Amino acid sequence: MASSSRGTDMSTGWDPKAVGAIIFAAVMMIVGGVFQMVQGGIALLDDDYFHVGGSYAFAFNQTTWGVINLAVGILVAAAGLALLRGATWARGVAVVVAGVSLFTNFVWLPYSPLWSLTTMGMAVLVIWAVTTHGRDAEVMRSGAPSTPNDPRTYA
Repeated sequence: MASSSRGTDMSTGWDPKAVGAIIFAAVMMIVGGVFQMVQGGIALLDDDYFHVGGSYAFAFNQTTWGVINLAVGILVAAAGLALLRGATWARGVAVVVAGVSLFTNFVWLPYSPLWSLTTMGMAVLVIWAVTTHGRDAEVMRSGAPSTPNDPRTYA
């Protein structure tokens, strides 16, 4: 019997908490993507909304930042939807897109610190959930029972 480090027998079942973490990650990606799209939309519609004091290495104009945030937000939300639908490839895409979101929000910090830190936190949680619990979601989708005592267990 193969046993995972979390105590769930991976040959016969999956961990419901782990699958919940994947669903949480997908929802956080969708929410984080929408946050980033709103942030990009604000930057596109009002060039004077965000201000940075002093010089900054990534001091693009607001329209450029708006387009960057809007595009990354769309990618993050789309990857979250694919992850929620159960696409196996979406796990890898989710990690890459969450990493891109993490980076863009890091360089956006001087413009909107609280908003950036919130979306950065979501990206870190997504990367953690997808990399540590992705296999459980795949086993669940295969139709395996959740635990050895599950009524769907084969006789």
